[in-house]
Amino acid sequence: MTAVEALVQQARQAWLEGDAHSFAILFVEDGEFIAPGHRWVGHSQIFQAVMDYAAAYDEVSIEIHRIIQDRERFVVEWSWRDREKATGKCTYAEDAIVVDLKQGKIQRWREYIDVVESN
Repeated sequence: MTAVEALVQQARQAWLEGDAHSFAILFVEDGEFIAPGHRWVGHSQIFQAVMDYAAAYDEVSIEIHRIIQDRERFVVEWSWRDREKATGKCTYAEDAIVVDLKQGKIQRWREYIDVVESN
C-alpha cells in the first residue's frame, strides 16, 4: 500500500467512525477542507465539520473506486451512503476529491459531489 492509499484509507475510516480528530490531523495546520457550499480552514474548523456531520448522520458507508496520483496531488473517486438521523433520509452520492499534499499531509481537500439518490 502506498502512502497515498494509506492516507485515503485513514480518511475513509475517520468518516466511517465519525472520528473528527483522526481526520483533522491528516491536514497541515492551515489546511483547507472544501465541499460544495462550505470551506473550513485549520484543524479546529475541520475537526468541528466532522463532529457536526457525525452528530447529524449515521449508517455511513464509503466505497473507494480509484485513486490517481501525480506527485503532490491525487484524486479519489468514492461513493458514499449515509442516513440523516433527524429525518431518516438516506442518501447515496458519488464523490470526486482532489487533494493537494504538503510534506505528506493534506494542504487542500476539495470535494465534487453528485447526489445520485436520496430518499
